[in-house]
Amino acid sequence: MIIADKWRDYELLDCSDGERLERWGKYILVRPDPQVLWNGRRAHPLWKSPDAIYTRSRSGGGSWNANKLPDEWNLSYGALNFAVKPMGFKHTGLFPEQAANWERFMPLLSGADRTVKVLNLFAYTGGATVAAASAGAEVCHVDAAKNMVSRAHENAELSKLNSAKIRYIVDDCVKFVEREARRGNTYDAVIMDPPSYGRGPSGEMWKLEENIGGLISKTAALLSDKPLFFLVSSYTAGLSPSAIAYMLGCELVPRFGGKVTADELGLRVTQTGGVLPCGGAAMWLA
Repeated sequence: MIIADKWRDYELLDCSDGERLERWGKYILVRPDPQVLWNGRRAHPLWKSPDAIYTRSRSGGGSWNANKLPDEWNLSYGALNFAVKPMGFKHTGLFPEQAANWERFMPLLSGADRTVKVLNLFAYTGGATVAAASAGAEVCHVDAAKNMVSRAHENAELSKLNSAKIRYIVDDCVKFVEREARRGNTYDAVIMDPPSYGRGPSGEMWKLEENIGGLISKTAALLSDKPLFFLVSSYTAGLSPSAIAYMLGCELVPRFGGKVTADELGLRVTQTGGVLPCGGAAMWLA
């Protein structure tokens, strides 16, 4: 497991009864988490006075209750800055555990003997884009949601990356990869965080377990002659990091050599000292 333990503006204070107690800057949030399977262990005093609680609805979705939050506020991670905004489906626009991945690839990018071209697929609000650009990479940021791409642009500006080479694309990621292959474009590194479920531009159903192999194969075809890394994150419970690592190994090691690793991502719990698992990641390194 790799742990995102360098945050100062974010803290997982406690977790119990299917929920997290978190500090986002100066605000305290309670949010549901399916990995929190233990009950009766709400020891932290701030459970009694959160600034907002996200409650799921029996009909699907949910809402923020007891909400004392501003519409938006900012968090920092070293020199990186992000806008946080409570949204539907419990999200805030940032996944703090992903900082463990940033810490892995940022030294690779800043230490390269060239400007590395990075393709970031399903790039959401641009956490990895900002991290990669701050390390000197040229980034192509792709996501199908226009509002999320706009927020990624905002995060880059907050991080003073206005002059960084970031190309923002609003598009279906699979279709974009297919078009890039026809154009003959290549990249030195790939980052992707595909969703568990979704629908394509023509209404076709996307299910990660059934489509991840083909997506990795299509995207691997975009790699340059000297690729640096290929990173895949997943929050899909039925898809283990080791399974993704196996796919990466089969696709990339025969062509480029290198090695593949598989890890859970985790956040340290202040109250207990334990670690909450928060999805996983597999990474091929040249």
